[in-house]
Amino acid sequence: MRFSKMHGAGNDYVFIDGRGVEETDWPSLAAKVSDRHFGIGSDGLIVAVPSDVADIRMRMWNADGSESEMCGNGIRCFAKFVLERGAAPGAAPDALRVETGAGVLSVEPGWDERGRVAYAKVDMGEPALRAADVPVDPAQLGASDYARLDRALLDALGLRAEETVFDAEISGAGERFAVTAVATGNPHAVAFIETPVAQVALERIGPAIEHHAAFPNRVNFHIANLKGRGRVVMRPWERGSGLT
Repeated sequence: MRFSKMHGAGNDYVFIDGRGVEETDWPSLAAKVSDRHFGIGSDGLIVAVPSDVADIRMRMWNADGSESEMCGNGIRCFAKFVLERGAAPGAAPDALRVETGAGVLSVEPGWDERGRVAYAKVDMGEPALRAADVPVDPAQLGASDYARLDRALLDALGLRAEETVFDAEISGAGERFAVTAVATGNPHAVAFIETPVAQVALERIGPAIEHHAAFPNRVNFHIANLKGRGRVVMRPWERGSGLT
């Protein structure tokens, strides 16, 4: 089977054109190709298949074989993969509509003088902040600390603070963090910390947070240092893929 490997911001995936391919054990294949010692090596597998509601459908599996709803870096690479192969003949040259597990998303490709996709921008939609939409169970966490929450912004979004998880205490692998829960097609828990992110043993802590009882669908865990209003340094532990 022919494949391509691409990365977006270092987040790498194996891509396969699955149109016309007979039923395949994609989860098992994803785990095999993602293995960095005995496989191709990647954060997961992304497959292009036909769609009844968009130009093309993107299905993706993490490195452990679990299926994921969406990936911002992955879908940008997916657009290049699909468009340069003519796999979505009905797509407009300036907007590819992609069916994902998080709904239909629009990707805007940027073409170079050779007729190749040089970059792509994706409209991720509005992030979900309600705990039930992430999903996250607040009862499994410490109380949220709403002191630094921008209430005016919350009002503009039509949300009540009590519906969100904001700076709530969570424990994992003997460490404590204050996390805010948000979904961008898939669930995320973000902790802004003072310790430089490079000094945190994320490979040890990440699995404990990913599988924490507060997250019924597991979670992507991010630690971040706020360097100013225009700069954040972040390290991710991705659900099903680990350090990316």
